[in-house]
Amino acid sequence: MLRKILKNTYLSLILLFTYVPILVMVVLSFNASKSRVNFTGFSLKWYQQMFSDRNIVSALQNTIAIALLSSIIAVIIGTMAAVAISNMSRRKRTIYMSITNIPMLNADVATGISLMLCFIILGKAIPFFSTLSFWTVLITHITFNIPYVILSVLPKLRGASQLEYQAARDLGATSSQAFFKVVLPEIMPGVVSGFMLAVTMSLDDFIITHFTRGAGINTISTLVYAQVKRGLNPSLYALSTLMFVIVLIILLVTNFVSNRDEVD
Repeated sequence: MLRKILKNTYLSLILLFTYVPILVMVVLSFNASKSRVNFTGFSLKWYQQMFSDRNIVSALQNTIAIALLSSIIAVIIGTMAAVAISNMSRRKRTIYMSITNIPMLNADVATGISLMLCFIILGKAIPFFSTLSFWTVLITHITFNIPYVILSVLPKLRGASQLEYQAARDLGATSSQAFFKVVLPEIMPGVVSGFMLAVTMSLDDFIITHFTRGAGINTISTLVYAQVKRGLNPSLYALSTLMFVIVLIILLVTNFVSNRDEVD
């Protein structure tokens, strides 16, 4: 009995310290005044100010565009890579999986600096990379999203029926037809999970984006970092609340897809 009480207390404290700050931010985003101590009344003016601020709107557009584009491209590349890895021998698969895990285990600072130096060196030979820009940030996000997609798709590929694929080939289907009509439907929950995870990681990233963005290119994370030096405007509370809701919805959808797949 005592052990159960201690476990529940421990879990409650973890949830308290995790979500109370977020709850405070949400409440302040609806506060009529700039006060961080007194709630003077319910108001939506900070949300109105958020959507009327060009810098915030631009950062929001960049964040969503980069997250969606990088996740879509990462899903395509990552799914193809996962299919290739799943068909390798055990030794090669181990080697490539170890390589895949390196970007996930590597420090974000090291990844950001290395990619920045890579773009600078490439800029001397390729004019497209001569300056850091929106496109360098997009390429960066694709790079660190691919491993998450591979790790989401691979378990589904291991469970996919090779017999069905071979049966489709025996019935006259081409390799691409067998993949899209037999294999892809079976691994689709993993593809969707990989996409959702990639979107979440892209929305959340700051350090790597900070090193690879060009002048005048801001995402929500870099904008908030710049605003901290001058003092946060309550409209950023509204922006952070909006992003929290978006990420929460993505996570709920991901869990729903995963749970439905387990039930099926």
